[in-house]
Amino acid sequence: MTDPISDMLIRIKNAQAAKKPDVVFPHSKIKLEIAKTLEKEGYVGSVQKRNKKNLKLIEVGLIYESGEPKISGLKRISKPSRRVYRTSKEIFKVKNGMGLAVYSTSKGLLTNKEAAAKKIGGELMFEIW
Repeated sequence: MTDPISDMLIRIKNAQAAKKPDVVFPHSKIKLEIAKTLEKEGYVGSVQKRNKKNLKLIEVGLIYESGEPKISGLKRISKPSRRVYRTSKEIFKVKNGMGLAVYSTSKGLLTNKEAAAKKIGGELMFEIW
């Protein structure tokens, strides 16, 4: 069984390591929301939906700062084989505030800052820094 979210995150990480200007992966609602969250937080550039014949794709522009990738690391926490949930009191900073955690909550996808401010817990999807 493959994990489509892990596949998406690894494609982004590998494309940045190869200094690609953008990366393309299959479309799904959750992947589009994750990409938009990363765009809003400044980890990736433009996010666009593309149609190629009868395939729906998501194209994400990558950001580099002085030749180095904006994303230096990421870690998938909750997997299909092992779900990880956090209450609002268990939400902490990632890399002393230099990183970001993405939670799937009842209010949609939220960053650790947004979830803590709204006092909402949820499934810890991944951390990125």
